[in-house]
Amino acid sequence: MAVSALLDRAISPPRSRPPRPAPSTVPRLSVVIVNYRQWENTARLVGQLLATAPARRGATEVVVVDNHSPPHRVLSQLRRRSGVSLRRWGRNRGFARAVNEGCRLSRGDWFLLLNPDVTVPEGFLEGALAVADELTAGEPRAGIVGFQLRNFDGSRQLSSGPFPTLAGTLAGLALPRSRRKYQIVRGRQRCQVPWVTGCCLLIRRECLRDLGGLDRSFFLYYEDVDLCRRARDRGWSVWYEPRLRVVHSDPLHGRSVTPLLRLITRHSLLTYAARYWPAWQLRMLAGVVRLEAWGRRLWAWCRGQRREAEMFRELGSLAVEIANGQQRQAQQRLACILRAEESQP
Repeated sequence: MAVSALLDRAISPPRSRPPRPAPSTVPRLSVVIVNYRQWENTARLVGQLLATAPARRGATEVVVVDNHSPPHRVLSQLRRRSGVSLRRWGRNRGFARAVNEGCRLSRGDWFLLLNPDVTVPEGFLEGALAVADELTAGEPRAGIVGFQLRNFDGSRQLSSGPFPTLAGTLAGLALPRSRRKYQIVRGRQRCQVPWVTGCCLLIRRECLRDLGGLDRSFFLYYEDVDLCRRARDRGWSVWYEPRLRVVHSDPLHGRSVTPLLRLITRHSLLTYAARYWPAWQLRMLAGVVRLEAWGRRLWAWCRGQRREAEMFRELGSLAVEIANGQQRQAQQRLACILRAEESQP
């Protein structure tokens, strides 16, 4: 069957299910899910994936890596499910490290990264496999593919954008959070883009191996932008496929920003700037972050929020360290903060 026909079926799948063929030995597609305190969402997504035709015939496998979430009743259910591998860590090592571990444990030629809060419609995995087959045959340097995202209410959620710059980052402060990093991709056909978001991402095994995995310097946020940029620098192409879509119900830009989350995301932005921007632009960004940290710390003190005030003090120190080329020291500071937060009741 032609790829275009498979994609059409993925968008408007038939009601009847095909008969279950005999399972294959090695899966072609490995779905990697990183869980952090989302056991119920993870179990729901795993159930959706295992009910698909590719999973029933052994063409896909599911690998779950848990970043030190509290135990949950669904754990035993996940461990018993055929076609699912579960890896639990004793501490939260971040999204990039967890993805790398999940891919290391996987066997497929392509990896599909999915956030636990993603809902896959019927036919999506068939469409993703069709895209992988077409790119394998016709685009030997196609390394990464992103897909169309929808919000829970059906509205469009942006999933691609230009590479961040200092001017764009500062100008984006005047925009809603959902639009600061992103731009609308026009057209209905697959096209090349600078980068695609990591909540629903298809990666060729050879590409990820060539890049050495996601960069562990990023704890959360901007690791997908960095991955796509490094891929393009090494001659791999990055694609956006609008004909396949999933629902992403809880994007980061839609959540309330706690002091800890703000510290983590600012660390990632500064890490990205240290790698790709001129030194003077990094120093300017660090200055803006320090000013933000000072203002938020003062406001927290005025409201009697000592714990939050301390978090913003740490953010200011972290910005100074990265601006001075002390990325390792900044990473160690972030790790200490995260361990302290995890120990809180």
